[in-house]
Amino acid sequence: MMEGYVIIALKSIAVYVFIVTAIRVFGKKEFAQLSVVDVVFILLISNSVQTAMVGNDTSLEGGLVAALALFIMNYAFKWVTNNSTKISKAIDGEPILLIYDGVVKENGLKDASITIEQLKAVVREHGVEEIAEVNLAIFEVDGNISVLSDNYRNLTKRKRKGHRILGQNTA
Repeated sequence: MMEGYVIIALKSIAVYVFIVTAIRVFGKKEFAQLSVVDVVFILLISNSVQTAMVGNDTSLEGGLVAALALFIMNYAFKWVTNNSTKISKAIDGEPILLIYDGVVKENGLKDASITIEQLKAVVREHGVEEIAEVNLAIFEVDGNISVLSDNYRNLTKRKRKGHRILGQNTA
């Protein structure tokens, strides 16, 4: 019986690695802010890989072994990315420069799969009227866009927050 649980754990780890890789390749930033489509996607993915992880074992023990393997794998991924810059960059990516001294970086928009209209909206949400007034805008690895401008100092009463673009398809 123990051999069956080891197989469930190994299958669960394989599925975990596959899902992390697929999210990185097909658009990790999509999960920065969940829409209805994202929630449905997550539910369908989890349902589609359940059998691959536990096979015919529908017992409580089999499910707990799969869950434990996923928790351990998640902990291991976080530990590795926190302790290795190289692996962290491979999994999480790097920040992307979008605006520098009021000039839009077209390659940055392309790399982040952001339209100029989306960028303008985020800039306005940060209290800046024109892109030309932005000192720096960066697409962060967590899906937020940081916008810095001289207006930043004038917004001390208003709490500023990062903004996320839905429907990204970045790698």
